[in-house]
Amino acid sequence: MQALQIHAGPRARARLAERGLRPEDIRVLPAAAGGPKGLILGPLDQFLFGHWLAQSSQQLHLLGASIGAWRMATACLGRTAVEAQANFEQLADAYVHQRYDSLPGKMPKAKDVSRGFAAQLQTFFGGREHLALSHPRYRLHLFTSRGQHVLAREGRWRTPLGYTGAFMANLLHRRSLGRWLDRVVFSAPGEALGVPLHDFRSQRVALTEQNFQPALLASCSIPFWLQAVHDIPGAPRGAYWDGGITDYHLHLDYAAMPGEGLVLYPHFQQQVIPGWLDKALKSRHRPTSCLDNVVLLSPHPEWIKTLPRGKLPDRNDFQHFGDDVAGRAKAWLRAIAESQRLRDEFASACERASVQALPL
Repeated sequence: MQALQIHAGPRARARLAERGLRPEDIRVLPAAAGGPKGLILGPLDQFLFGHWLAQSSQQLHLLGASIGAWRMATACLGRTAVEAQANFEQLADAYVHQRYDSLPGKMPKAKDVSRGFAAQLQTFFGGREHLALSHPRYRLHLFTSRGQHVLAREGRWRTPLGYTGAFMANLLHRRSLGRWLDRVVFSAPGEALGVPLHDFRSQRVALTEQNFQPALLASCSIPFWLQAVHDIPGAPRGAYWDGGITDYHLHLDYAAMPGEGLVLYPHFQQQVIPGWLDKALKSRHRPTSCLDNVVLLSPHPEWIKTLPRGKLPDRNDFQHFGDDVAGRAKAWLRAIAESQRLRDEFASACERASVQALPL
């Protein structure tokens, strides 16, 4: 059974058929939100950032929201294949074994999850922020969602009221969501992101050592699961939440970026959904011309059925396993081990002179 599927937009399919997968063709790598689903991309990340991309020399923009932000920040820490492998293994270990204090059979409180997750980020990135910001080739861009009006501050009544309004506005039109939340992208110094952000109300902020961890924590702060991060240094005042709310799968206008470069998108599914609130809106799951130059790598649905519980790791596993942290960790580690096949099949595809990708 094939584990990996390679889909591509029209322009990217033509390039792959003509010259195959070449690292020098890649200009942008997005990384989606999706919580534990992103764990299966770890072995592929190790290969991409430890070996394959090292064969080229161009500048690369790494875009991430939520766990995708953590993955791309991790990629920027390494300078060698050994470092890349060690860093991604450390990320997987930290994510798999996370646990938070709570009463037996009860979900932990948002404040406890935020405090514990912030401590994890400090352990992981503390003292190494400068490495992520000064990589000679990689430019990191962390996506967050900043609350407007009633969502400008988190509160017992303000937050549920605000997200109810955001949900209703998003039903009418994705742009209407911008009245409740805007996209704030924290970008590392260096070459500007060539992907336009005109599709949604957006702001750009310089990513620094002072705001690195608050911005990363905000990008991972799922509403109601974690607390918002308020007033990030160097950024507009307000409450910041998970970047996946506005940009669940980073469905941006990649086709409008200058040049002939491609976007390589390791993903956990074929569909590139614009925002988290669009998950139930199937009409917004279709590919658009914005993805014409995108090469998307995703696991085959039949292969996914061979994983523990017949699915990808996800947040529902926290409820399913409850206090059995060891059982959850065992299932997730097995899924990660099985996903070595994604890496191996991609490496094999890279050896071919021509690659026949499936349409997005």
